[in-house]
Amino acid sequence: MGVGDSRICDELTGRAIDGSCRCYLLGVILPKVRDPRLVTVRRGGTLTDSDHRLLALWAAACAEHVLSHFERACPGDDRPRRAIQLGRAWAHGEIAMTEARTAGGHANGAARPLSGAPRHAAYAAGQAACVAHIAAHGLGAAAYAIRAVGAAAPEIESQSAGRLECQWQREQLATEIRALVLDDQRLRNDVCWSVFDC
Repeated sequence: MGVGDSRICDELTGRAIDGSCRCYLLGVILPKVRDPRLVTVRRGGTLTDSDHRLLALWAAACAEHVLSHFERACPGDDRPRRAIQLGRAWAHGEIAMTEARTAGGHANGAARPLSGAPRHAAYAAGQAACVAHIAAHGLGAAAYAIRAVGAAAPEIESQSAGRLECQWQREQLATEIRALVLDDQRLRNDVCWSVFDC
């Protein structure tokens, strides 16, 4: 069965409901054909290790900025916070990619039973940790963070709140990755709920 089959895959994350990784985020936030600028040099792309780490740090900042939406709803659950911490630890060369990626999966698990801002905030944390594995997850962290802010705001203010969050995120971008991220936002805006129209 394919990526879009809701009997197998979670609609928001693309992760297989049965626990396998057959459909993990393909066609949801990650495109089927990956941009070589977001693939590391050792895997045939053009992304340097230093820029990959900057993307991970930026994604962690985006996720942490909205983490309070999750922690207010689930004060005893540290999985999203831990995912952000381990994403940063990977960026600083302190842990292996697999440890950060695993933490990202646990943050996604924290998100699944929730809805609204808490759910989006936990997914942002999961995406941020998974940047260690696939750099393109950085855009997922940013998109889910914007959705968290929009979901937390009164409906009449949702779009403007999301635009302000998007602008805040852009202010956090390191010069070295700014052009890449802005272009990626332009290219994948449609599959990221058009949250990057700011």
